[in-house]
Amino acid sequence: MERRRRIQVLAAVVLLSTAFLGVQALSAAEKRPLPDDNTTSGAYPGYTLVSTQSYDSFRNDNGDVRLVAPDGETVWRYDPPNAFVFDAELTENGTVLVSMGESARAPGVECPDEYGGTPQAGTPDTFRCIHNRVVEVDFETQDVVWEHAWYDAFPTHHEVHDADRLENGETVIADMGNDRVFTVDGSGAVTWQWNATAHIAEGTDFWEEHVPEDSQEEFRRQGPESDWTHMNDVDRLDNGNVQVSIRNFDVVLEIDPGTDEIVNVVGQPDDHAVMNEQHNPMRIDGGTVLIADSSHGGPAGADRVVEVDAATDEVVWIYDGTGSGTKLQWPRDADRLPNGNTLITDSRNSRVIEIDRNGSVVWQYSLAREGGIVYEADRIAHPDAEAYLPEEHAEVPSGRTLDGRTRSDPIGEVGAVVGSWAGLYLPFWVGALEILAALAGVAGLVGLAWEGWRARG
Repeated sequence: MERRRRIQVLAAVVLLSTAFLGVQALSAAEKRPLPDDNTTSGAYPGYTLVSTQSYDSFRNDNGDVRLVAPDGETVWRYDPPNAFVFDAELTENGTVLVSMGESARAPGVECPDEYGGTPQAGTPDTFRCIHNRVVEVDFETQDVVWEHAWYDAFPTHHEVHDADRLENGETVIADMGNDRVFTVDGSGAVTWQWNATAHIAEGTDFWEEHVPEDSQEEFRRQGPESDWTHMNDVDRLDNGNVQVSIRNFDVVLEIDPGTDEIVNVVGQPDDHAVMNEQHNPMRIDGGTVLIADSSHGGPAGADRVVEVDAATDEVVWIYDGTGSGTKLQWPRDADRLPNGNTLITDSRNSRVIEIDRNGSVVWQYSLAREGGIVYEADRIAHPDAEAYLPEEHAEVPSGRTLDGRTRSDPIGEVGAVVGSWAGLYLPFWVGALEILAALAGVAGLVGLAWEGWRARG
């Protein structure tokens, strides 16, 4: 009788866990976090240029760029075929500069022989190489009016994530796959190049000063196609220097292009109290850097946006969303707006949010129903406006004058971290509760198997 009761309990656990997971999968669209409304109360005026890496999966090559009105309506969309889309920015002449990687199955993509050649139609290896493209798109016609492109070994950690148009007409590009940042002119000629292997690898001054002795193996380059630096952002600063985000070293570097010397380092390799696998740092007047602190781990918890003093590494402002109802999950871009608001892309929550000086959400745009892995967002004037004035160099307030929202729920924090990690590898609807249900189901199955084995014994 006791054995029968145990079997009944275990069977009930398996049945309930399976039912729970089934209901969650069927109601996936309703489960995703969606905005109640697209209110513009307190939001900084303008349209929002949103770039989305892909939809429903990190392996899908179906990213796009869209211009979103304050009421949430998509008024323009650039949808390149079979592409992972990352940075997008509006240039001063009203075109859109897009950084993307086309997969081997995109029209016209021919993989070089050194990367295995182009896969034959119908074969499963459609991601054998990546065709990195920085394209300038006419807003009205969507014609490509300029581009710089190159091939690399494969998509993962080899896609171009960022490029910016400079005042002199040249374009600065972060080449993740080759661990370099470089500038090209209108003809495509390289006018300047900085290679990480020459400046932060073992044997350099940076290595000796900044890489902890007990962590050196972690930061050694493992080969030409390894994800060594994950160089994911580049900006020309107002002083003429170049700012580069070296994600895998947890640092933001300021480089003098005249000497190629590193003149400032924000963060330290393996010191996750400052940042951990960051994205899209924004230098702010007054000597701070606003950073999407993206990783899910570390002592600081990450999954947050931080503002850091560039001279002292002091964290002067933090926002992670827990006090606003929804914990950030893998934020990858943050921009401070002239009125003190902060625009954030919350990638795993498939949304863009704008928070005010007090940390309250005043505007959001959700791609949750489509599972959009949003990457970057810029608040801009509509390109068809009579007078387009880019805001990227406008003076914005430091976080020292603002209030943030930080974690105050340890249990909720653990659940958010588990759910966010799950989201990288499992279907979008799998969170902490679903993982617990699955574990309970597995435990029930193991228990049933054990009881069956004992009964036969």
